[in-house]
Amino acid sequence: MNAIRICWLFLIATLSTSIASAGEDWPRFRGSTGQGVSDAKDLPLNWSETQNVVWKTPIHGKAWSSPVVMGKQVWVSTATADGKELGIVCVDLDSGKIRLDEKLFNVAEPQYCHPFNSYASPTPVIEPGRIYVSFGSPGTACLDTADGKVLWQRTDFVCNHFRGSGSSPLVFGDLLIMNFDGSDFQFIVALDKKTGKTVWKTDRSIDFKDTQPDGKPLANGDFHKAFSTPIIAEQDGRPIVVSLGSKALYAYEPSTGKEIWRVEHRETHSGSSTPVGGEGLIFFGTGIANGELWALRPGGTGQLSDANVAWKTKKHVCGKTSVTLVDGLIYMINDGGIASCLEAKTGAEVWHNRIDGAFSASPIYANGRLYVGSENGNTTVLAAGREFKVLAENTLPDGLMASPAVAGNALILRTRSNLYRIESAH
Repeated sequence: MNAIRICWLFLIATLSTSIASAGEDWPRFRGSTGQGVSDAKDLPLNWSETQNVVWKTPIHGKAWSSPVVMGKQVWVSTATADGKELGIVCVDLDSGKIRLDEKLFNVAEPQYCHPFNSYASPTPVIEPGRIYVSFGSPGTACLDTADGKVLWQRTDFVCNHFRGSGSSPLVFGDLLIMNFDGSDFQFIVALDKKTGKTVWKTDRSIDFKDTQPDGKPLANGDFHKAFSTPIIAEQDGRPIVVSLGSKALYAYEPSTGKEIWRVEHRETHSGSSTPVGGEGLIFFGTGIANGELWALRPGGTGQLSDANVAWKTKKHVCGKTSVTLVDGLIYMINDGGIASCLEAKTGAEVWHNRIDGAFSASPIYANGRLYVGSENGNTTVLAAGREFKVLAENTLPDGLMASPAVAGNALILRTRSNLYRIESAH
């Protein structure tokens, strides 16, 4: 079996059965590891509008992107509901005051975006001195985090996101890596993060076989698009980009974009969850419609066969959200509110139970707890382990579409209209 290791944002670290991540900063979607795991020891258990709220800051626009945190800055992207104005907001971590509110792009004729989605769903990625924000094909920009100056922009990528974009960018070394999986074009691209210039661009290699039995075209963009965020893993001692498109999971060489392998999942489409690695496997949800959870043994080249698939399941599988792996157990929440726990190595179910609500935000883990936020604003705190146990239920108005971020011992939560710093009083 080929071992797989997840790469931190700036260096490759071995992923064991117990994952840890830097607790102070939350630099990208799902944190430093991209796996939704924090080493924070004192995150709050209970909160409400009147309990354990350090600050609450209104954020204008309609945007489902998650917050990112570095130092004393919290950043979120935003957009008008019609998609004609796209921008970014920086909030002071200590006070909650808005330090920067910058419009980055004017879009004369926005693409169609499904009402459930937003024009600012991709989460930015931040590193010391710079933040990178993408809205998919309408535009990508790099800003200086000290003064908000725009250092470079790109608006030339052609991709019909069909129902709106959702994939967040990834920084690896000097590269900014992004998925573009639309109804017309499907590719992955790496930019020089210093200049914004294209280093490589690789088309998805899968043959979608867009014909009906009578030979007529099957014109449905849903079968082409995807919303997933790439990760960096390690295979045979070298880093690889693991990227979920529609109907296939791919591995690429980071420096060249050359495809190393792909594994196809023909029966599902519109992959949204971010892959997760550990226990010698890569775990990924295959799609929103009729999705499955697969555990893949990475290795080899070309199109991989079922021999590389350790197990797969259809039961209670997450659609829009991503799984969390801790101490040999996989945790997930499906769109309809069924939480479940599986053995990572075998896929055997440990438990499942229903939580009230519908779910789009991915859970996070810290210090033996899972934080699961719903579209109606409830966050259920579960005990991690082999027994289903609810530790607390907390409610904020206006719903949670964005995944939580962690800053030290504080939760940074974004509802549809506000940004919160939630922290226990001492």
